[in-house]
Amino acid sequence: MAEQSTPDASPPTPSSKGDASKEGAVGTASPKEASSGNAPLREAVSQKPSPGGAISRRRLIGTAGATGLALGAAGGAAGYAAAPSADQAVPLSSLGADEVMFHGKHQPGITTALQARGHLVAFDLTAGVGRREAAALLRRWSATAQRLMAGEASGSEDTDVARDAGPSSLTVTFGFGHSFFARTGLEKQRPIALDPLPDFSSDHLDKARSDGDLWVQIGANDALVAFHALRAIQKDAGSAARVRWQMNGFNRSPGATAQPMTARNLMGQIDGTRNPKPSEADFDQRIFVPDSGEPSWMAGGSYAVVRRIRMLLDDWEKLSLKDQEDVIGRRKSDGAPLTSGTETTEPKLEKTDASGKLVIPVNAHARITRPDQNGGAAMLRRPFSFHDGFDTDGVPDAGLLFVCWQADPLRGFVPVQRKLDRGDALSVFIRHEASGLFAVPGGAAEGEYVGQRLLEG
Repeated sequence: MAEQSTPDASPPTPSSKGDASKEGAVGTASPKEASSGNAPLREAVSQKPSPGGAISRRRLIGTAGATGLALGAAGGAAGYAAAPSADQAVPLSSLGADEVMFHGKHQPGITTALQARGHLVAFDLTAGVGRREAAALLRRWSATAQRLMAGEASGSEDTDVARDAGPSSLTVTFGFGHSFFARTGLEKQRPIALDPLPDFSSDHLDKARSDGDLWVQIGANDALVAFHALRAIQKDAGSAARVRWQMNGFNRSPGATAQPMTARNLMGQIDGTRNPKPSEADFDQRIFVPDSGEPSWMAGGSYAVVRRIRMLLDDWEKLSLKDQEDVIGRRKSDGAPLTSGTETTEPKLEKTDASGKLVIPVNAHARITRPDQNGGAAMLRRPFSFHDGFDTDGVPDAGLLFVCWQADPLRGFVPVQRKLDRGDALSVFIRHEASGLFAVPGGAAEGEYVGQRLLEG
């Protein structure tokens, strides 16, 4: 789990809102600019009156935010400060203003920087629902996701949960499970890459919390924004689909560390040092289905493997620091390989100590998961941690909501997991309790909904 680098949780680099050609485009201002008062911030408050004279969510965000700041500065004796004019643009903080574009070549939530909060939810179509009803559902979901990701209300029956917040880097990502295609009469369009994953000896899978006809991944840097989206998607399902399972996760909040760094998991390990990077020449080839790929409706898409991995923290925490580092093959403090250097230093896999033993043990997790130890297999890991309370005997139900992305799971997740299954030192401290594989189509163009090329092709 610890070897491939996870996308940074730091605020994304600003880019033009009009550039919808790349997944994850963001409009924002730096904290320094935001505090200076002189920055050319993107407009965070709607200038157009809402229907019937109602205040839009964005305008309300601006007025509420300014009022709260003024009250805090003046103190109780001064009373409530007057809200600014409804036409006055009041910028959000940079964190709340971060906006990811819904439309693009790829769906959002794949190369987007790690968000602080996440929800994973799978749905099953209800009896009698077919291709036409599924298309209507994806059309509703896409319209709702586009509005929410822009910081707008979900629709006429919005719950107001996120009323005071900006987009907060919200992303909503949609995928299709293996069973979806039979239910909708689209078996001939089901990708070969969506064939069920093989069984692994370390699996202890709960079938009720695995698979599903449809899968939705929600991420945001604000907990209420993320929940708001989850609730809106669930309500939009209506009578067409019911929730099969749902999981909640979290990551370190952006800005919590002095400088951007690779995330840590609940074992305390720096988790994700060797993730493929979008700047690498073969990144798209490894992660996304090419335009010439089959089936054609998956062009620009990716395959998501989802695993609920419980960490046996009581057992792990009994190990000494040295034993923990030997299991992983890296220093716990900074993620550097045991053969010295920094987190990004290439490990010297053949280096031995004075007694002739390998410094990085032969079954160390970092050694086994390296692409050059697995025929070049690589995947983009984008997980969330989870904690679902304690068992009756006080054992934490906690671990990793593992989500990885690849152009073909048979060349990404499967060979790596098979290798781990045969002798990873970490395997005795984790348990795979749920699993799913989903075909995530390419992003929707302007005027399209996600999956339209499949459902209307």
